Amino acid sequence: MHQMNDLRRVDLNLLVILDALLSEQHVTRAAERLHLSQPAVSHALARLRDLLGDPLLVRAGSGLVATPRALELIGPLAEALAQVQALLAPNAFDPGTAQRTFRLAMSDYGAAIVLPELVRTLRREAPGIDLQISHGSREGMLDAVLNGDIDLAAGVFPELPNELRSTSLFEERYVCLVDRASLGADGVLDLPTYLARPHVLLEMRGSGTPEIERALTALRERRRVAVSLPHWSVAPEFIRGTDLILTVASRAVRDIDERTLTVVPPPFHIPSFTFVLAWHKRRGGDQALNWLNGRIGEGIVRRT
Repeated sequence: MHQMNDLRRVDLNLLVILDALLSEQHVTRAAERLHLSQPAVSHALARLRDLLGDPLLVRAGSGLVATPRALELIGPLAEALAQVQALLAPNAFDPGTAQRTFRLAMSDYGAAIVLPELVRTLRREAPGIDLQISHGSREGMLDAVLNGDIDLAAGVFPELPNELRSTSLFEERYVCLVDRASLGADGVLDLPTYLARPHVLLEMRGSGTPEIERALTALRERRRVAVSLPHWSVAPEFIRGTDLILTVASRAVRDIDERTLTVVPPPFHIPSFTFVLAWHKRRGGDQALNWLNGRIGEGIVRRT
């Protein structure tokens, strides 16, 4: 009987607000995310503190930090909300009438590969579905999926936590982008030249491109990085008219200006990699997410 009384005190909306508060760790941002007023969220936080017997978020400098108890709640709360959402969802997902927002995480490379065809598909088949795109390091994207902050991550994830599931989209290989005039008459980039010339490194919060560095380490060699940046879209402008080398996934440089730039194979072996979609296993029954996964895969096939 006591347990039933406790359950009667729980408003499902409070759990949704708690999820936003733990994700944002900021009352105003949580209110904006939920389209609620700041006083309403502050009042809900007070009720949650009383209900759970814990401050949940405490002041630290100019911001808020989660208490140990709150950190313990993040995973179970996200799983509980996902199960409730699946329970209340209609038996059949109708993309033509669905009203839904999906949160996707990917690099700008992944966005260039995935989004153009996906957005066209959504506008044609599911105009009520919206996308929120974010990006981060590989580790950061997986953590966001685990915490429920992200529905789907697209990227290169050689190792996935047991709680996540994935599907492969395509196999990718590395190539080198160089200024055409910087190569010799034979148009070949050899290893001594590769090692002697400066490089552009694509790096997101320290994640870098470990496959390239591991391949060089196996040769007991290192490269000099002259420019390090977190996105590849501007990199070709650095290469034109210089001796710089950009070693990058082949699909990233499909649309280069071949009058001044050229793509050549790396002068050493770099293993290919698999580009995947990753989601939490608790979302396996989400028909809308399954539909989105399928449309992304179909878009990749059409693009290839």
